[in-house]
Amino acid sequence: MNKSKKSDLLFQRANRVIPTGIYGHVAPGNGLPQDFPHYCLSGEGCRFTDVDGNEWLDFMCGFGAVLHGYRHPTIESSVGLQQQHGSVFNQPSELMVELAEKLVEQIGFADWAVFAKNGSDLTTWAIRVAREHCGREYVVKAKGAYHGVDAWCDPGIGGRISSDRSHILEFEWNDVDQLELLFQQYDGKIAAVILTPYHHPSYSPSILPADSFWQNVENLCRKNGTALILDDVRCGWRLHDEGSHKYFGFTPDLAIYSKAMGNGYAISACLGSDKFRAGASDVFLTGSCWNDAYAMAAALACLKLVRDQQTAGCVLQKGRLFCARLESIAQSHGVPLKMTGVASMPYPWIEGDDDLYQIQAFCKIAAAYGLYFHPHHNWFISNAMNDDDMEHAEVLSNKALEEFGNEFYSGS
Repeated sequence: MNKSKKSDLLFQRANRVIPTGIYGHVAPGNGLPQDFPHYCLSGEGCRFTDVDGNEWLDFMCGFGAVLHGYRHPTIESSVGLQQQHGSVFNQPSELMVELAEKLVEQIGFADWAVFAKNGSDLTTWAIRVAREHCGREYVVKAKGAYHGVDAWCDPGIGGRISSDRSHILEFEWNDVDQLELLFQQYDGKIAAVILTPYHHPSYSPSILPADSFWQNVENLCRKNGTALILDDVRCGWRLHDEGSHKYFGFTPDLAIYSKAMGNGYAISACLGSDKFRAGASDVFLTGSCWNDAYAMAAALACLKLVRDQQTAGCVLQKGRLFCARLESIAQSHGVPLKMTGVASMPYPWIEGDDDLYQIQAFCKIAAAYGLYFHPHHNWFISNAMNDDDMEHAEVLSNKALEEFGNEFYSGS
């Protein structure tokens, strides 16, 4: 890889005018600050180029936002057509109505849709809708689950006060007994249970739901008159073309989508059943740029691609092949690597690596070969990856794992 001179200089400039230079999940300290670029220049298909001219085979896809590959021609063409008319007006464009119709048609449980820009916008709005509908205060989430940057759920502590989470309850993922106990302790007080399709925290392996988990969760919510909210922001259209609830066989009351919905164009949606329409009407929701017609044009193109190409099945199959091959290569070099979670967005875990030192070392070596493997976050498979791309990734992975194995496991 080329040196990161321009990237480092940009970061120095940024530190003078932006708190911490780069913040949030893309902050250098959350990845590999000496090995990952700080700034990107362009992207094409399943690759991106940083500002120093280094090309990367990308297994993060904009942290899941780019499902169909960078600059997908069909999506860009749809946005280009709308650019002839404009993006943000005093009122929404007709694309808003069309997009809501398409989503309600595609997501079987839904009767209505609303739009925003980020997942956080609508996870927070959805719990308010549940509270309005149920007339209750408490919300239940899984420990360690990420639902956005708002104070009731964000992973930080800065600027937070005790009341921010005074009505947020938590239980261990897959522990239905613990969830049932919360319903007993807070009988008639729980407005919503909000969960991701499976547990995909950062810094630890992903955990799939137990066989009866979702059935039990749904039954508890129905029995107690509690809203079941699906946070499908990260998984949406990577597990099932009609929503991740179809993949795991349950029915939510409200579901939030974002990331891959716009293939990089900022948009999010909350879908709900008629039962929650009145609550949705009463809870205020707005943003000056939330009716952005460019993003809605992109989302409509994405939905068509998902159906025409059966995208979820494609990335799942590509992910299964890649994960199986990567684990096999690792085993051949004595590395106990396991790809956890769902194959279209797997999380890498090395047995016994509780301090994450080894996965950091492996991803650091992989970065030198142009592989963007994140050590602390689940990866994402791009549907733009073809057989040649996957084979190239395997060749580079073999080199990285051989080097890593020689360093860490040669004596075992």
